[in-house]
Amino acid sequence: MERASGWANGFVGVLIFSGSLPATRAAVLDFDPLFLTVARAAIAGMLALGLLFIFRVKRPARGDFGSLLIVAFGVVLGFPLLTALALQYMTSAHSIVFIGLLPLATAAFGVLRAGERPRAAFWLFSALGALLVSGFALTQDFSASAKGDLLMLVAIIVCGLGYAEGAKLSRRLGGWQVISWALVLALPAMLALTVLVFPPSLQAIGEQAWIGLVYVSIFSMLVGFIFWYRGLAQGGIAAVGQLQLLQPFFGLCMAGLFLGEAVSPMMVAVASGVILCVIAAKRAAR
Repeated sequence: MERASGWANGFVGVLIFSGSLPATRAAVLDFDPLFLTVARAAIAGMLALGLLFIFRVKRPARGDFGSLLIVAFGVVLGFPLLTALALQYMTSAHSIVFIGLLPLATAAFGVLRAGERPRAAFWLFSALGALLVSGFALTQDFSASAKGDLLMLVAIIVCGLGYAEGAKLSRRLGGWQVISWALVLALPAMLALTVLVFPPSLQAIGEQAWIGLVYVSIFSMLVGFIFWYRGLAQGGIAAVGQLQLLQPFFGLCMAGLFLGEAVSPMMVAVASGVILCVIAAKRAAR
């Protein structure tokens, strides 16, 4: 029952995260990537601080703060900043396919940081999904967006570390508590940087950019993690992490629907392939 609940929570988290890159793409059209990164973390951090205060959550043990700093580095600062920078050089539709590499990165750090030991068949299907995504990226105009692609690859690595570390902590602290404490730890620096890099004028900021900022601040930075960390803790980091293979499919649909970006037949074919991989990996993880 707990494993099924883990997959359900993980699926909701993936749905929420699927809108992150399209929302970030909309926001960086008018906002500076650094401001977007620190502002979203500052907004989410103040909300998290309110939640911790309202529910009078006990402070983590001293030994937990190192792991919380890793979570903050991976998912509060590293991934948002790197993806915001990458999206200056590529469309969100192109960047979304890199998310197919996240399950492999998350599973690898699940082994290194949480001691999980998935079966060989699991790694086979996880690697196949990652190869499908990587192969698609290489068929594109790689030289024209090499900088963006490199930024996205580094973002995937630090995000996988943050996911695995947060999931390990969630087994003891709870999913929403982990992301809330990580946000609060980063809050002083994020607030200071937000003031420092605040745009000189807000008149040129379009409606889409504001909507993107609100989405990534509330949903991508806080609400999605409540479901995601709980799902990883309940169902296993490596196993439930494979649900991220579905994220490109949902993300591509959102990019086409809300941003009007072209979604090629090849993108749809790759997304379909990774869906088959996540189904096979789920069975292999039992």
